[in-house]
Amino acid sequence: MLPRTTVAAYYDHNYLTLLERVTDHLGAAPDGKTPRQRLWQVRAKQVVLATGAIERPLCFSDNDRPGVMLAGAVRSYVNRYAVLPGRRALVFTNNDSAYATAIDLGRAGASVTLVDLRREPTGDLVDAAASAGIEIMDGAAVTAVKGGKRVTGATVQALNEAGDDVTGGSRSIGCDLIAMSGGWNPTVHLFSQSRGKLRFDDALAAFVPDRSVAAERSAGACNGAMSLAECLGQGAEAGAAAARDAGIKGKAAVSVPAVIEPATGHTRPAWVVPSGRPLGRGGKHFVDFQNDVTAADLHLAHREGYVSIEHLKRYTTTGMGTDQGKTSNVNALAIMAQLQGVSIPEVGTTTFRPPYTPVGFGAIAGRNVGPFMDPARVTAMHDWHVAHGAEFEDVGQWKRPWYYPRPGESMHDAVNREVLAARNSVAILDASTLGKIDIEGPDAAEFLNMIYTNAWSKLPVGSCRYGLMLHEDGMVFDDGVTTRLGENRFLMTTTTGGAATVLGWLEEWLQTEWPDMRVYCTSVTEQWATVAVCGPYARHVVGALTEYDKLGPRDFPFMTMREIEVAGVPARVFRISFTGELAFEINVPRRYGPALWEAVWRAGEKYGITAYGTEAMHVLRAEKGFIIVGQDTDGTATPMDLGMDWIVSRTKGDFIGRRSFAREDAQRDDRKQLVGLFTDDPHEVLVEGAQLVEEIQPAPPMRMVGHVTSSYYSPNVGRSIALAMLVRGRARMGDTLFVPRLDGGAPVKVTVTEPVFYDKDGVRARG
Repeated sequence: MLPRTTVAAYYDHNYLTLLERVTDHLGAAPDGKTPRQRLWQVRAKQVVLATGAIERPLCFSDNDRPGVMLAGAVRSYVNRYAVLPGRRALVFTNNDSAYATAIDLGRAGASVTLVDLRREPTGDLVDAAASAGIEIMDGAAVTAVKGGKRVTGATVQALNEAGDDVTGGSRSIGCDLIAMSGGWNPTVHLFSQSRGKLRFDDALAAFVPDRSVAAERSAGACNGAMSLAECLGQGAEAGAAAARDAGIKGKAAVSVPAVIEPATGHTRPAWVVPSGRPLGRGGKHFVDFQNDVTAADLHLAHREGYVSIEHLKRYTTTGMGTDQGKTSNVNALAIMAQLQGVSIPEVGTTTFRPPYTPVGFGAIAGRNVGPFMDPARVTAMHDWHVAHGAEFEDVGQWKRPWYYPRPGESMHDAVNREVLAARNSVAILDASTLGKIDIEGPDAAEFLNMIYTNAWSKLPVGSCRYGLMLHEDGMVFDDGVTTRLGENRFLMTTTTGGAATVLGWLEEWLQTEWPDMRVYCTSVTEQWATVAVCGPYARHVVGALTEYDKLGPRDFPFMTMREIEVAGVPARVFRISFTGELAFEINVPRRYGPALWEAVWRAGEKYGITAYGTEAMHVLRAEKGFIIVGQDTDGTATPMDLGMDWIVSRTKGDFIGRRSFAREDAQRDDRKQLVGLFTDDPHEVLVEGAQLVEEIQPAPPMRMVGHVTSSYYSPNVGRSIALAMLVRGRARMGDTLFVPRLDGGAPVKVTVTEPVFYDKDGVRARG
């Protein structure tokens, strides 16, 4: 038994999802640890649906006033919560079930008047209401509701013999509550989701289950059993009886309503209650209370030619709210059927799609696998990092080593040690998480010409090139190094967090804009383990595992790739560097990653090899002024803003974003541009995201002219360094600016510098 649980969806082969509300009524987990919601996935041999029925509203003039409620809701307030929704109640109905509401209201102390569309209704509930002293007005209708922010009264008029118009005389009744009931619709949503077929029951004026496709049985009100005896008898024993009929053994998934409603008796359909006025004049007859769709809107849709029920739904938005038309759809179908002069089944039904009630994405995708409830991706060398005390940070879904503290070291100490090792001896980084996309096909080079800002057609096989990708607005959205593996084959690298986005971007252009291009993109991020070795002794370490003589700058120059064996494993070795040091990025199939890492580690021990994490990597790249897309850019920076005019080809023709450079906004001389910053105090590290101002005012607001994008302490430069985006930045070298403190302390004084702080000519990487 799962209380506080809703069957949300019914899929093929008796696969159902159930949403359990685990929390208490205050919204907090009862023990502070369990999730707020739990999504159950059930595969049942047999399913019994006992989902009950949903009350229909009546479509009468002014039926949206505060204080107009479904009769079943009023009855729930009185009996379940001991709340009296009104002291002077008017019950308006076309069936017997609302009589029970009238009786319960009278017992609770309310004065009650009952208006019934039917003439001379009979039955036990009618007799009980009369015996209770409730005034019954039969053959009549509510034609207007008085009141603004709450109901204060209603106008009641007698109906003609046919029941399709009022006779003229009216009576004003004072009331503060109107309880309406237009009959009941069996809750057939899950049945329909199971691909079961419906039929229209004229006696109930509702759709009921007809033919099952799945191993399923419907019982009780959801199967059209609306009499009081049937509801009470089947509602209590439906599961067991249907299970016995179906020959179920073992467990079954059963959906049971919380409340069993009383008999509906004979229902006289009244799809639009007459008011003596044309539709759209005077009061409004609301059909869908959530999307404010009226009967007049449906008439307009018919005049406009939207007679298909699916077209009607989208034109008027009937049934498109979060309730998915649970109270409105049958009324809307019936009104359209009347307008077309056909039966309701001929109009058809809209599609009942899962979920039955809204289900939060957190319940669907938020698997409880850790503090972030997000799947964790790890590299092939993850166990080594754990064993060597790495602290991790989450980059996308990847667990990346952040830094490797030794006993007694602070993070600052550990990062400084790692950064110094990369510049002075040799260091090793797990770069496996970088996005890797294999791009293959006769048109691959031309495709890259359109994707990147620079030219690719003449790139030699075995050579690498750095590229920037732009959105159509000319703004940078990703970067990386792409290598030509063959005449028609390239390997593109992307940022770790942007790999999926870039792949989707490539596929969008290939599938929607250039479908004639013969290009195929495949994600190979997890196929390869990548070990980056950098530093003055990097060639010695890698050379100990392969042929040292082939690693020199003449045979293996910067920005090239070689396919060689390293530590006995076939590898792709790239001479590229994100640290600005002599570096080799060794790619091997993932299964060889741990063995390669260990081999490099052993070969580098005599040189004092040091593992470094993402924090040291950021310091090293910032020393060189290398950007991180998404950190130093925010979707508003062009290549020119970043001082990267050199990467924008002026000869190759068109590429994505090129035309946007001609926009007036892209050519403003007051755009923010990438610069470096030095603080007056060399040991003070700025807060990333801090704002830059030209002068300090005694109180905010102050005119902001830029912001800090990256900020670190650099042991190689011997001071703090920062990158920033600054208005007219390149024209302000040497200027003094200020960074206000959030704590109200004295502002930090900074000097604008070039964004490259170390080895400005790039000699070390080419060594």
